[in-house]
Amino acid sequence: MSFKCGIVGLPNVGKSTLFNALTKSKNAQAANFPFCTIEPNIGVVTVPDGRLEKLSKIARSQKIIPTYITFVDIAGLVAGASKGEGLGNKFLANIREVDAIIHMLRCFDSSEIQNVNKTIDPIRDLEIVETEMMISDLESLEKRMTKNKKVELSKENLEILDFVYRDIKNGIKPKDLEKKFEKKLIKNLGILSTKPRILVCNVDEESLAEGNVYSNALKDKFNEDTIILASAEIEQQITELNDNEANDFMKEIGIKESGLDQIIKASYKILNLSTYFTVGPKETHAWTIEKNCKAVDAAEVIHSDFKKGFIKAEVISYLDYISFNGEAGARDNGKLKIEGKDYQVADGDVLHFRFNT
Repeated sequence: MSFKCGIVGLPNVGKSTLFNALTKSKNAQAANFPFCTIEPNIGVVTVPDGRLEKLSKIARSQKIIPTYITFVDIAGLVAGASKGEGLGNKFLANIREVDAIIHMLRCFDSSEIQNVNKTIDPIRDLEIVETEMMISDLESLEKRMTKNKKVELSKENLEILDFVYRDIKNGIKPKDLEKKFEKKLIKNLGILSTKPRILVCNVDEESLAEGNVYSNALKDKFNEDTIILASAEIEQQITELNDNEANDFMKEIGIKESGLDQIIKASYKILNLSTYFTVGPKETHAWTIEKNCKAVDAAEVIHSDFKKGFIKAEVISYLDYISFNGEAGARDNGKLKIEGKDYQVADGDVLHFRFNT
């Protein structure tokens, strides 16, 4: 299972600089003027996981295959985007294709960097972007519901459409949909306002450790644990250093984690994801799944045939695999379990699937 995070925000707030830093590339044009990004830039990033190296060492694997996250740098939105202002609806469509939204918000003062508004106000900027997404959703929902007069939609889809439409019509961002409807159905509708979000405060170096008046205002208003402090410029500098130099640099400026590490952790949290492993002499492989995914569905992530012919899953927890020095030791000590289709896979499980071809 792969997933995409789209970086959105007003023009010239540091999205492309952050994208280049996160993906260690120079694919996205970063310049001091609005709308320097026209087409969305896409970059794939390895998800760091220290467990892979330890598992591979025990199994003497020939190679390690980590899991990945895709970042999409989407052009800046402005008020009226849903009506064609700025670069318009084209980029609202780009947002529909991602699984989670990273809102990049300017939280620093500078007379050198252009700003589309006269003042710095991240709360206002967030509301501008989210309002445009809600307006776009409203128009999309109205078209679908009108279309339903001619084309019969499923009862479940109609219920979600009605529920979301009422909220957006009343200016309310839809929440807690997963308590009422299946996650897969919600995702397939492509409704912008329901996508999980991460708020990234682009601050100056002095504010990285403790934040500032702008980032604190965001935290006070939204009280979310996926509000991240990052500096696009500092993040760019970190990517140019080796691991030891980067760690020393981060200690020097008073931060424990890079923006990339924080964003990856937040992405896994808001998308409710976890990781399991397959381990052997050929390779140690990390696989991304939804938390509490059933074994048969986890098998499908590798190949659809694994699900079709599923017989059983041999399961060893990560800690047991490490403690007993691999599969043989875990089996000898009664730590290898045989599980069926409905077993809920735990984060870190080492799995071996048995299936009919």
